[in-house]
Amino acid sequence: MVADVQSILIDRAEIALRVHDLGRELARDLQEELQREGDPDGAGKVVFVPILTGALVFTADLIRELSMKLSLRVVAVSSYPGASMESKGAKLAGELPRDLAGKHVVIVDDILDSGQTLGLIDELVRTQKPASVRICVLLKKPPEVRKRDVSAQYVGFDIPNEFVVGYGLDYDGFYRNLPYVGVLKKEAIGR
Repeated sequence: MVADVQSILIDRAEIALRVHDLGRELARDLQEELQREGDPDGAGKVVFVPILTGALVFTADLIRELSMKLSLRVVAVSSYPGASMESKGAKLAGELPRDLAGKHVVIVDDILDSGQTLGLIDELVRTQKPASVRICVLLKKPPEVRKRDVSAQYVGFDIPNEFVVGYGLDYDGFYRNLPYVGVLKKEAIGR
């Protein structure tokens, strides 16, 4: 598996440091919002909505950086079927949580690429009238690759328009367990 990686774009230590910082930023901003509402504990008011399966690893590390009461409500979206390297459009593959009204929602995804997945989930979450919506992504590709206008308020790393794997990101269901973000060798694609 490691032999299939052409280069490491972001190593394990860089990821750990940035995830730590993102957690602190999110915690600070959410705490400030809860303070303004007069509810510093925020019991039941902060909900993280990770998009499966890519955001699984990132979300697990990210929420451990927040020392606040929060809940987790996952959503499954299909956009890269099989061995595809290009999004085929986002489709909800499971149910969206239905109890987000009045909550502070943090949508978490592995990568902001075409914007189709995050745009769909953001739109659906907002129909429930949450108190706030934030988008947090580990990786963000350049804006020119967007097919849908969506932005993330919390970004781990800006990356070039490369197909990447590792730290939750996959190719045909594999490579999610790599502890870094890397670029696959061309010969590893399609076999």
